[in-house]
Amino acid sequence: MQAIVFDRTVRFDTHHPEPVPKDGECLLRVHMAGICATDLHIMDGYMGFSGILGHEFVGTVAAGPDEWRGKRVVSEINCVCRKCDMCLSGLAAHCVNRTVIGISGRDGCFAELIAVPLRNLHAVPDRITNEQAVFIEPLAAAYQVLVQCKIEPRMTVTVVGAGRLGLLVAQVVKATGCRLTVVDRNRDKLELAEKHGIQSIHVDDVIGRADRDVVVECSGSAAGLEIAMGLLRPRGTLVLKSTYAPSSAKSNAQASAQSNEGALPNLAPIVINELHVIGSRCGPFPEAINALTREAVEVRSMISATFPLARGLDALEAAKDPQRVKVLITMNPR
Repeated sequence: MQAIVFDRTVRFDTHHPEPVPKDGECLLRVHMAGICATDLHIMDGYMGFSGILGHEFVGTVAAGPDEWRGKRVVSEINCVCRKCDMCLSGLAAHCVNRTVIGISGRDGCFAELIAVPLRNLHAVPDRITNEQAVFIEPLAAAYQVLVQCKIEPRMTVTVVGAGRLGLLVAQVVKATGCRLTVVDRNRDKLELAEKHGIQSIHVDDVIGRADRDVVVECSGSAAGLEIAMGLLRPRGTLVLKSTYAPSSAKSNAQASAQSNEGALPNLAPIVINELHVIGSRCGPFPEAINALTREAVEVRSMISATFPLARGLDALEAAKDPQRVKVLITMNPR
């Protein structure tokens, strides 16, 4: 089968072995996938991953139990044991034996076929298109902010970063009725936020008044983290949604660029202002599916480009362009 494979370098493989489902797994025919910032970080060395990239996708069950065969589905990315202390305590996303689709120990979805656990499947309603369905995984991650942090209408909240995830987080948080702003350096992305009725602020116009109750950091940059800390009031809450590749794994050019941006900012404000810091990762798929079904979250305007799988390497390059928001890859037609 065709697949985008990463093993120190990324390549398009036209004869990659097809996956063989294990007990409790099914085989999916992938229709469409989305490129995430994590995919790009993996190519910089994040998680030390090698294999087929990608974890945001929609597909149809090609082989599996009769009740699932032929259904259009999405899949949660954490593949867990259901036996360890984390799983038994209700924290399966932190399973000590987990593999993670396209991120850790398990092949991803930038391929014609993928094998996933049956327990990870969620059926996709007919009214959700494939283009919308690829946003279910990152939208679930956006809803995790509300799971971990109570946001009320009286509160002042800022999302730093108006990229792929930041725009989803902003739409989710906006529904709480809080006083919300989004900060970014890209004016086109800020215009997208404004179209959703979200007040936007260019990074050059940010004034660190230290008056926000909650700041959600989605920029994935040291500069963004510094801005986030400067905006929070004492004992405010900082939600971190970004992942980073270790600088030692990057090329000399990348490391130099990072150095020019500045190293990790001074973290003293966390101690001085007694900030609450929350790391936030995967989230509830049912909430994301429900939101798209109700059209409570709009994602089509975020799609910047779509490439066929055969041009997957071009798609990955396009996704690195800060002017683009979401780049998709198409595989098997439905």
